[in-house]
Amino acid sequence: MRVLILGGTGEARELAALLHRDNVAVISSLAGRVARPRLPVGEVRVGGFGGPAKLAEWLTRERIGCVVDATHPFAERISASVAQAAGRAGVPLLRLARPGWSERPGDRWIWADDLDAAAAQIPSLGSRVLLTTGRQGLAAFADGDAFFLVRCVDPPEPPLPRDHELLLDRGPYTLAGELELIDRHRLDVVVTKDSGGRLTEAKLDAARARDLPVIVVRRPPSPAGVQAVESVAEAHAWVFDAAG
Repeated sequence: MRVLILGGTGEARELAALLHRDNVAVISSLAGRVARPRLPVGEVRVGGFGGPAKLAEWLTRERIGCVVDATHPFAERISASVAQAAGRAGVPLLRLARPGWSERPGDRWIWADDLDAAAAQIPSLGSRVLLTTGRQGLAAFADGDAFFLVRCVDPPEPPLPRDHELLLDRGPYTLAGELELIDRHRLDVVVTKDSGGRLTEAKLDAARARDLPVIVVRRPPSPAGVQAVESVAEAHAWVFDAAG
């Protein structure tokens, strides 16, 4: 059986490594949006498929036995596309999405349904923002009057906030480093997506330590009817169940 993993996350790389160890033929697909991605072991495919219909054809042509969608929790368009494609091709599909973050005592979280709602919350909370929502969707903050320290992996495309500083960096981050960043830039608000995971969780610990409000953008819903798990171990077991 051949397995397609839609990847780009640490969970996708971990799953590919486990299946490769088990001598399962794995193809990891990366969207190609990150300039220097961390590559998984095994065969790697970079770039899109051209929509659900062409992906369905590709699944059939390549004799893919099952698909694991292990993309970022906010990769809504990709997840919807693969759900349609797998349904057309009759290929079993699993969604592997790490659990979101949980509030702890001392947190000051404000939930937002999307980036526009997050931007609307800022004026009532502060004026110097650590913005860590990724390089896409920054137009939602372009008209804001606050200062934004925009942190992302690759350079974003305009429009950007009028008053901003760009910080290109990649996790994992440390509590000490995040505290130093907050203090040096005199930040008083953090804006993030509910991405989950440990690589970037230190910003939440730092915000708690400095008593800063954190605007957290909720995750989009998963495609209807798609089975979902939260751990690599569960996904690993599912692949072998799907193989029969």
